[in-house]
Amino acid sequence: MSVKYVLINGTVLSGVAKIDNCALAIDDQGKIDDVFRMKRLAEKAYDKDVILIDVKGAYITPGLIDTHLHGIGGYGTEDCSVDSILGMSDRLADFGVTSFLPTVYTDTIDKMEASVKAIVAAMGEEKGATIEGINLEGPFISPKRIGAQAPEGLQEVNLDVFNRLYDAGEGKIVCMTVAPELKHMRTLALEAQKRGIVLLAGHTDAAYENIIEGMQCGILHSTHFFNAMSRLHHRNPGCVGAIMIQQDMKAEIICDGIHVHPELVKLLLREKPISNIVMVTDSLKPTMQKEGPLTANGVPAMLHDGAFVSAEDPALFLGSSLTLLKGVQNVVEWGIPIDQAIQMACSNPARIYDFHKKGALIPGYCANVAVINKDFSLGGLFINGQLARGLLSKEFINVVR
Repeated sequence: MSVKYVLINGTVLSGVAKIDNCALAIDDQGKIDDVFRMKRLAEKAYDKDVILIDVKGAYITPGLIDTHLHGIGGYGTEDCSVDSILGMSDRLADFGVTSFLPTVYTDTIDKMEASVKAIVAAMGEEKGATIEGINLEGPFISPKRIGAQAPEGLQEVNLDVFNRLYDAGEGKIVCMTVAPELKHMRTLALEAQKRGIVLLAGHTDAAYENIIEGMQCGILHSTHFFNAMSRLHHRNPGCVGAIMIQQDMKAEIICDGIHVHPELVKLLLREKPISNIVMVTDSLKPTMQKEGPLTANGVPAMLHDGAFVSAEDPALFLGSSLTLLKGVQNVVEWGIPIDQAIQMACSNPARIYDFHKKGALIPGYCANVAVINKDFSLGGLFINGQLARGLLSKEFINVVR
């Protein structure tokens, strides 16, 4: 094992700390070899074939991890196509993402099963971001908070349906959104725990007490906080209130400034441990699409004020056009420290979903590394230690030798 690349003169955001005037070494096995202050560079005495790359003060971060998205670049999970899932992988790398969970809409069980099988078939064939598993958004959700999910896909809690989706996923289902108030949810939650599936409260009309009961059987995460869930009320805190009150309850949040007002994002950060907040995009198929008709889960879409709405009924809100890189930029512009933004977008999802040795810049961890310029453009990207985006030239970063 030997060192292949050394990124120098950067600000390392490791996922746990911010270190100025720092360097990071990547070995030829695709692992992080070392993270060290620049004053130690002279001591290293690297071989002449080691490539030193001067990032000129840019941020060196873990590769971003998006654990909730339906599509990007004209590719979506609703296509039920291996090619579309791989297209998502490739396009995500353009925006600094190195790991993701393709997210399956609530739909007919046949459609959900087909989408799950396409994701499983794509795993291991990625040329961009790595598929870490499958995110199921439903189908055991509330008809009162269905959002953009397909109404025909709604299901009462049913272990036969759960098992059918689980079998289609071949053990690759990582998480699932459920409405904790549904009858027989406890039975489902205990079964999911046995199989290592993280349950999130979402698309729910739950009362405060329902969320507490859900927490008792392992529902300890929540889907796109504030959106598609029962509101905060002074006599019934609902799902929103329970998430804010209960410190152990984790929360996804979409940081586009549209799904959740920036001041509410900041309020959440004041009220809840930063380690329990996960930045997601919930992006849709037409996000960053370059050409062709725009559709989201089969609905003609158009971009309006930064989000997608129905082309036929502009009052119908379909969802996000966010990239995770833009989400990081947004929260920093809202006054949140960049090391916290990176923690929300990298180390927190990796820890919560147990992505082995990912999400942080620590020796021995997978060398999924992003170089993010001070203007929040992507300077370069390494996936498993391989240069995936950016050229070793002035277009990327300055190569010292």
